[in-house]
Amino acid sequence: MAIFKKHLMVISMMLSAKYTHQVADALDYCHQNDVIHRDIKPENLLLTINGDVKLADFGWSIHAPKPRRTTMCGTLDYLPPEILNGKSYGHYVDLWCLGVLFHEFLVGSPPFKSSGTEETYEKIRKV
Repeated sequence: MAIFKKHLMVISMMLSAKYTHQVADALDYCHQNDVIHRDIKPENLLLTINGDVKLADFGWSIHAPKPRRTTMCGTLDYLPPEILNGKSYGHYVDLWCLGVLFHEFLVGSPPFKSSGTEETYEKIRKV
């Protein structure tokens, strides 16, 4: 997936759907076990020899039996408005990231990509 990110490669709709479904399944498993990943992005996906995607890098993840968190963490282009605005959040922040990831699969760049950090923040906050 790092190659995907590096070259801003757009992948087919069928492959995008397959990968998104596999990441969604992985997130469903995490959420059923009270784990919030908090850093879904192409660099944190591994592609198997069989062409399946596996979720990796749980460095920002948290076991969260408590439904609400407030820590600011993640990757700029994937941050949901709740985290940017300092509000409490739950596992649904991973679903926001999944949507951003799907967009990046189809278009080749995140939907809120900007020339600077503050501009990216503002685009996300407007949602």
